[in-house]
Amino acid sequence: MTRYALITGASSGIGLAMAEALARRGRSLILVARQREVLEGIALELAQRFGVEVLIRACDLGEPLRLSGFLLELEDGERQIDLLVNCAGIGTCGPFLAQEWGVDQDLIDVNILALTRLCHSVGNAMAVQGGGQILNVASVAAFRPGPWMTSYHASKAYVLSFSEGLREELKKTGVKISVLCPGPTRTAFFQTAQIELGKLANSRNMMSPEEVALYTVRALAKNRAVIIPGVRNKLLAFIPRLTPRWLTRQLAGAFNKAHCPR
Repeated sequence: MTRYALITGASSGIGLAMAEALARRGRSLILVARQREVLEGIALELAQRFGVEVLIRACDLGEPLRLSGFLLELEDGERQIDLLVNCAGIGTCGPFLAQEWGVDQDLIDVNILALTRLCHSVGNAMAVQGGGQILNVASVAAFRPGPWMTSYHASKAYVLSFSEGLREELKKTGVKISVLCPGPTRTAFFQTAQIELGKLANSRNMMSPEEVALYTVRALAKNRAVIIPGVRNKLLAFIPRLTPRWLTRQLAGAFNKAHCPR
């Protein structure tokens, strides 16, 4: 029976790069994102280039009813998923109280609720079939509070903590859990979140999605718990352990505020 890698947020950025990296290795794919036309083009290209089966599902994971329908479809279907990549995510930038509540609600629904429900549904199916692997995408932002991107940092801290806890819980089921914590990556994330990068946009410290995906696929093969691509990003994750919390949040806040237009 064909087994599939299910990737959310697969229409661009790290999600798209993961889809290509896995297709290159002969993996059959189920790609999930909101834009059906974009997914159709990606599926056709990957199938032609790598000779793999690529299925698509257009679904806004931030809409609870559509998410529930998608999960029911997965549970009732006969396709086995042995790799889940939770890459869909939303970022916001600016003062928390100045945000429209709907913006933060969408962030919570996608970054936290949808990811957790997918882990619960697909994780149960994996446990029944005797194993599988789940990769949740967090960020180096997960290692520190982030004023002026408060909800985003907090959501990624949740993903990191949740993933590490779930990894321990599921050890004996054969289901492996990893969490990816990339640093700044050349994706549409910054534009969508209205973050002004300035000189950082052309910095060599910014990794490409393809670099992140290649590193991640190799780390998954080794069943790494926490995956942090790049030496600089490892330092960004480690430094908060050495500094007082008040200093960590002030430094993060100063950086975020400087790059937020509001």
